[in-house]
Amino acid sequence: MTDTTQTDKPSVLFVCVHNAGRSQMAAAWLSHLAGDRVEVRSAGSAPADRVNPAVVEAMLEVGIDISAETPKVLTHDSVRESDVCVTMGCGDVCPVFPGKRYLDWKLTDPAGQGVDAVRPIRDEIKTLIEGLIAEIAPAATRS
Repeated sequence: MTDTTQTDKPSVLFVCVHNAGRSQMAAAWLSHLAGDRVEVRSAGSAPADRVNPAVVEAMLEVGIDISAETPKVLTHDSVRESDVCVTMGCGDVCPVFPGKRYLDWKLTDPAGQGVDAVRPIRDEIKTLIEGLIAEIAPAATRS
């Protein structure tokens, strides 16, 4: 057992199939909105070669550059090391560990979509992330 200190922070893993769209947007939003209050990871059960260009463009429109991100493979360790695992259409491939919190966000897959179709997905993810932050890492009351 470890005691809770100021350095302890929740860890969130976002998982989708290709780690090229939804999970990348969610990780970017969480990092952007929560700053260093949350440890952020993302991975895919069958990672793509690169992040979806329409996703990169849609995130740039809101001032978040994810062009340097690369899809990563989902590992048991990444799930084990996370407090919250958010799945986005990866089905049963995400390993389940007792004591972990799992959320399944039903989001449209942006694969093969243009930026016009990605924007509403991006905005829905932002809303979900804002709710998650309020729950697991609310802003400090002091400056």
